[in-house]
Amino acid sequence: MRRLSEAVRGRLAETGAEPTAGHVAAALRAEEGLLGDSEVLALADELRAEFAGAGPLDPLLRAPGVTDVLVNGPHEVWVDAGDGLTRTAVRFDDEASVRRLAQRLTAAAGRRLDDASPCADARLAGGVRLHAVLPPVAPGGTCLSLRLPPRRAFTLDELTAAGTVPPEGARLLAALVDARVAFLITGGTGTGKTTLLSCLLGRVGHGERIVLVEDSAELRPDHPHVVRLEARPPNIEGAGGVTLRDLVRQALRMRPDRLVVGETRNAEVVDFLNALNTGHDGGCGTLHANAAADVPARLEALACAAGLTREAVHSQLAAALDVIVHLVRDPSGGRRRVAEVCLLHRAANGLVEAIPAISFPPTGGPVLEPGAAALAARLGNRWTPGAAA
Repeated sequence: MRRLSEAVRGRLAETGAEPTAGHVAAALRAEEGLLGDSEVLALADELRAEFAGAGPLDPLLRAPGVTDVLVNGPHEVWVDAGDGLTRTAVRFDDEASVRRLAQRLTAAAGRRLDDASPCADARLAGGVRLHAVLPPVAPGGTCLSLRLPPRRAFTLDELTAAGTVPPEGARLLAALVDARVAFLITGGTGTGKTTLLSCLLGRVGHGERIVLVEDSAELRPDHPHVVRLEARPPNIEGAGGVTLRDLVRQALRMRPDRLVVGETRNAEVVDFLNALNTGHDGGCGTLHANAAADVPARLEALACAAGLTREAVHSQLAAALDVIVHLVRDPSGGRRRVAEVCLLHRAANGLVEAIPAISFPPTGGPVLEPGAAALAARLGNRWTPGAAA
């Protein structure tokens, strides 16, 4: 196969033809005239994937339900299809094959990956997020991490049927959107934050304008009036970059009814909090956090690194954000689910705390927590805590 691949590659290079299915098939017939039609089609598809697609990873990226494809060197490929990581039978011929694929995908996204720049983060066509690391930074061989965007927006009923959102949680989340409270969806990597946020944005009234600010376009709300702004990394010369912080400022001039920051993880938190304190209610976003109780400290660390004092951070936070919806992924089975909803409250010492309002254990019904009554009041009684008992 390697000999055939090199021969077809050479023919395409000689003619200057793009590696389309037709050109690859023609080059393959010229090289191996005795092959039948079915063999040509099968080999042409495999070679086209190697030349222009994701090589042996193509079938994995097309498989239903797959959200992540992870390559740890030439002989170890894992996928996540919603039930946790599973090792596949896919193998590369050698380390050079993995490196060649990583460099080709990175170059297609306009980024650089070589010995001088052994790490790359890029967005591929179709919204796939790519991260690549070359040896010797990755001693075990070239590592690739491919994160697929949601194929479509799910409804709240669908997430409830899948077990991600409990029935009582669905009523509460709908009330969050209707009451226009500012909220963050938090959780670890792969817990379904983006999927849930897209779902909730689909419930926003169709007369409202949603402005999305994202590092990589992943949110896909089912809504008729969505404006997308996507950050851009600097080029090889270090120029032309557009940060999330830049985009949040621009978004405020675009008359947003709902300002959404896809993932808050750097200095943009300062502008996001400022925006929510200047009449832009109903804003929301996601944040990586191990637990809902850790969110105030996480936001404090990000905002202080951007130049705010601790007192200023908590003053902004108390006035800007109302609710935290925290997601987890069960260790057994990998099920993503809403674990708890907390109300942000400023304590007597001036610091903001996350007060649990309702929790959803893996088994059994919802549990009302100390902040339930205060959350109901904040939602204008659109949600009744007694219904969860």
